[in-house]
Amino acid sequence: MNTDQKLPAESADSASRNARDSRDIRNASDTHDSQTASSQRASHNPLLGHATSHAATIVGLAAIVLWGFMAGLVRLVSESFGATLGSALIYTVGGALLFIVRRPKPISQAPRKYLIAGGAMFIAYEASISLSIGLATTNAQSVEVSLVNYLWPTLLVLMTAAVSRKHGAVVKAIPGAIVATIGVAMAVGGESLSMQEAVSNIASNPLPFALALAGAFIWAIYATFTPSLSEGYDGTTIFFCCVAVVLWTIHFASGDGLPATAPGIGGYAALLACAISISGGYACWGYGMLHGNMETLAIGSYATPLFSTASSTLLLGVALGMPFWIGVALVVAGSLINLWFARRS
Repeated sequence: MNTDQKLPAESADSASRNARDSRDIRNASDTHDSQTASSQRASHNPLLGHATSHAATIVGLAAIVLWGFMAGLVRLVSESFGATLGSALIYTVGGALLFIVRRPKPISQAPRKYLIAGGAMFIAYEASISLSIGLATTNAQSVEVSLVNYLWPTLLVLMTAAVSRKHGAVVKAIPGAIVATIGVAMAVGGESLSMQEAVSNIASNPLPFALALAGAFIWAIYATFTPSLSEGYDGTTIFFCCVAVVLWTIHFASGDGLPATAPGIGGYAALLACAISISGGYACWGYGMLHGNMETLAIGSYATPLFSTASSTLLLGVALGMPFWIGVALVVAGSLINLWFARRS
């Protein structure tokens, strides 16, 4: 009799458990479907991994400061060691430093596409920039060549907007890019910049300008697409050492030997500082690209030529004129415009 009285209660408990189990299964299925959909959307997102860490973004922005000292230091190293030998030494010392402080993972863990495409673009960019500066025949032409190279922040902002798949992102990025690019031209070119003279120089010696423009596109493409190809692998150290090998090859092929006079302590100090500036900048930028906010890094990259010009004037003893500060204001304005549109998006 007691057993018969318990049967309805047990049946109700069993039904309740079955209902709970059914709800749990449905919830688990919904969660799995949601995670699967999110994973599928992420797998098609070219900016995967770009916004995972604010600290990584700050590290990436530190590259802009480090690269700012590059131009002036490279000039000092070239004066002590020569153009080709100085460049080869800079990348050799920088590669050694990277192996000490940022030793790469085994190369077998790197995606083959990343090693081939990323390495080729990295080396091609460095070679194109080195050759473009070397082929410039006058100081004014060197400034103009550097201006062409400094189009890469604008191209990077536009490419980042294009692959972000945000509606109207490219159109919204154009006004800020135009303002900031004008600012870069004024800040770097200064009072010596002449459009008529620039057109004349391009017509008389087009190769360095073509190489600088190619380098600007190559670096913007590298910065935009290699993070998705890398799958988290940072090949900066490997690529940097490959550039050193290429530069040594160029040095020996050019027939340039050792400097006529032995460099002093200042020359070696400039070499070490330049190696730290360039290698440290690439290490910070590579980390920021993989783990930071790519849109913020792209906008912040507008400051690269400004830091470069300011540090060069300090290292080489040149006074900053009013065009530089007007250019600074325009670059800041253009960056704020892009940042405002990025936040609204």
